[in-house]
Amino acid sequence: MALFKELGLSEDIMKSIDRMGFEEATPIQSETIPVALTGKDVIGQAQTGTGKTIAFGLPLLENVDVTNDSIQGIVIAPTRELAIQVAEEIYKASYHKRARVLSVFGGQDISRQIRSLKKNPHIVVGTPGRLLDHINRKTLRLQNVNTVVLDEADEMLNMGFIEDIEKILAETPEKKQTLLFSATMPAPIRAIAERFMSEPVSVKVKAKEVTVSNIQQYYVEVPEKKKFDTLTRLLDIQSPELAIIFGRTKRRVDELSDALNVRGYSAEGIHGDLSQAKRMSVLRKFKEGSIDVLVATDVAARGLDISGVTHVYNFDIPQDPESYVHRIGRTGRAGKSGLAITFVSPREVSYLHHVERVTKRKMDKMKAPTLDEALEGQQKMSMEKLTQAVEAKNLGFYRNAAEQLLEEHDAVTLVSAALKLFTKEPDETPIRLTEEAPMHSRRGGGGGGRGGDRNRGGGKSGDRKGGWNKRSDNRGGGKPGGGSGSRDANAKRQGYKRSSRKERV
Repeated sequence: MALFKELGLSEDIMKSIDRMGFEEATPIQSETIPVALTGKDVIGQAQTGTGKTIAFGLPLLENVDVTNDSIQGIVIAPTRELAIQVAEEIYKASYHKRARVLSVFGGQDISRQIRSLKKNPHIVVGTPGRLLDHINRKTLRLQNVNTVVLDEADEMLNMGFIEDIEKILAETPEKKQTLLFSATMPAPIRAIAERFMSEPVSVKVKAKEVTVSNIQQYYVEVPEKKKFDTLTRLLDIQSPELAIIFGRTKRRVDELSDALNVRGYSAEGIHGDLSQAKRMSVLRKFKEGSIDVLVATDVAARGLDISGVTHVYNFDIPQDPESYVHRIGRTGRAGKSGLAITFVSPREVSYLHHVERVTKRKMDKMKAPTLDEALEGQQKMSMEKLTQAVEAKNLGFYRNAAEQLLEEHDAVTLVSAALKLFTKEPDETPIRLTEEAPMHSRRGGGGGGRGGDRNRGGGKSGDRKGGWNKRSDNRGGGKPGGGSGSRDANAKRQGYKRSSRKERV
């Protein structure tokens, strides 16, 4: 596995990646990006959800000259939902480079798309039918394109788009870089590669299956704002010997570890920004048991040799199934059983099911515990401590004091008082964590057919979803190309809710 900073990316792109909270590249990203940055054509074979968009999106952005107002890159995607999601991801990755990204697809008012195409996007992401429609209308000119991406090529084959794709590729310059991604490689896809690609480098990544049978896997559906209270109640009920909590970003790890300590848990965090000495110090404390909870990002936990981890909590669902496998693999080692619990917001349930499909392992649904259940869990721990003290039979020094107390109080009252002293009652100190944007399933539910792409009706639905990621070149409030001067206002007006600065690292 490689860190993004090791892949040879430019400073502007790295700033954007840091802002998105990504530290470590997924396998398809770490293998594709360095090759693509050399200008070679790439055939990437990987399943949906393995990080393909960033794998082709970053090299695509690196090839864009933002001082040139022509279209320099196109991404062809099978459905309008995927086109929107790909455009949004590339838009975020271009935050500091300021490349203009536009998505076009069937079902959205074409005149609106024509107006936006006149505003000189650098990258156009679209479905085959609508891209070809614009080419035929002369509203989309590809003579200056230097990078072409075919995303989910096998899906486009299944939907009958191969002929459209060939026509689109024929409109692009002969000298260009082509990046083709497909989960499978049927003969028609190989034929396209042979015809339109030059000595492509093949990158093949297969998602790992979860083969460890001694890890119980659960998920809890809970709103973002209630995740922390749910986590602490689970810690109170389950009383893990050693637990690792995974957060998606460095900021999340810092906030979580601080919040856990405020609530009375012994926790420390590790992520890529910590020095090696600090990381080793935290890990040593964790192994020795002087801290109960380790909070970590994916990159910090890769390759950790820690035995005795009983519980893994995915506070944030990971960005790809590969990371999920690595996370839960921290527990259930050396033949011991382990427990993995993943928190998902209602908007992330479809992405969770995608992780289940790729890893071929279903998670059981767990109900979010109540405050009373958390208190019962702590009481149970106190009872166990008292029972262990009785069984130890070294209470002689305390008998006189006990007899004296029994003369003044009944036994049940005394035991109740002892349990109360032992019990760590759930702390409800208010905690505010910076919210993270939810993960979305890469595959949308609609637009799944040729007719769906070509349909020009139902424009309102398409408009609401928002395929527009066009931003103004002028931060100061000018309106080049008829756009709004405000980046956020423009994105919102165009139907795309961009993550705020507070939402990402």
